[in-house]
Amino acid sequence: MTGSELAVACIVDSVVGDPRWFPHPVRWMGIIINGCDRFVHRLLLSPFKQRMAGVLLAVALPTGSYAAAALLIWLGGWIDSLLGSVVTVLLAWTTLAARDLMDHVLSVQRALRSHLLPEARSAVAQIVGRDTEEMAESDIVRAAVETIAESTADGIIAPLFYLVLGGAPLALAYKAINTLDSMIGHKDERYRWFGWASARLDDLVNFIPARITALLLVLSAGILSRSCLVMQRAWQILLRDGGHHPSPNSGRPEAAMAGALGVQLGGVNRYDGLSLERPCLGDPVQSLTEAHIGRALALMLWTSLLGVLLGIGSLLMVQG
Repeated sequence: MTGSELAVACIVDSVVGDPRWFPHPVRWMGIIINGCDRFVHRLLLSPFKQRMAGVLLAVALPTGSYAAAALLIWLGGWIDSLLGSVVTVLLAWTTLAARDLMDHVLSVQRALRSHLLPEARSAVAQIVGRDTEEMAESDIVRAAVETIAESTADGIIAPLFYLVLGGAPLALAYKAINTLDSMIGHKDERYRWFGWASARLDDLVNFIPARITALLLVLSAGILSRSCLVMQRAWQILLRDGGHHPSPNSGRPEAAMAGALGVQLGGVNRYDGLSLERPCLGDPVQSLTEAHIGRALALMLWTSLLGVLLGIGSLLMVQG
């Protein structure tokens, strides 16, 4: 992949986002995962066999995604070099989610600004897996900010990282792993065994991107605030609280975001009626309000821009 192809893919994502009419690869991945899920549980396999089936799926889907993307790019290039470049850009675009994330979060913010709490709960339910029916406004804001931090890592910086490392095929393989984790990488009774390999693989492939994201968020905090003190606070909270999250990766960008905003993230979430307490990240210098969603989005945009510039620069250096 070239630097110009990466730049065009990012521009397309920022303008078009994720139109529902487009046959997005992640939707096809979801169909395959759902089919495998139903098939495995219909057979009532033992825990060992479920784990082996999960390992097979965690290997096959990313590998198949990589091979399909590589074949499409090769076919396009075989027909015409320009067509191969167009295919590369289109596939790269499908791995990025900056515009889609922003659109979803802005719908939450608009509802809160209009004091439409039920609509805000419905909007935030589109981007989180926790129960939202009884959320207070501060809980909605916290859920949105946490999602912005986590999705900046796995929806923007991680795909950029893999686009630079191995082009659209490797980035699509990453998206397959990320989709597997979001759909079956849970610790509940249904997916404890079948989703084990997907969850562990997702932890592995997000290890470096999550930490790059956290560092870029700290830098973005300094740029936006024009204050070394804010950047220092984000850095200190990252170092202090980044490892407290149950996930080996999600806590890093969330802690950096909490420090940059001067808020406290984490706490009690409800899933299927059950309360689950997460460690608190950051200090409650400010109470969470609707305005923090906008500030978190600004940090996301700056972090994305820095990531894109780093990615293009890396490709230009390698290819130059």
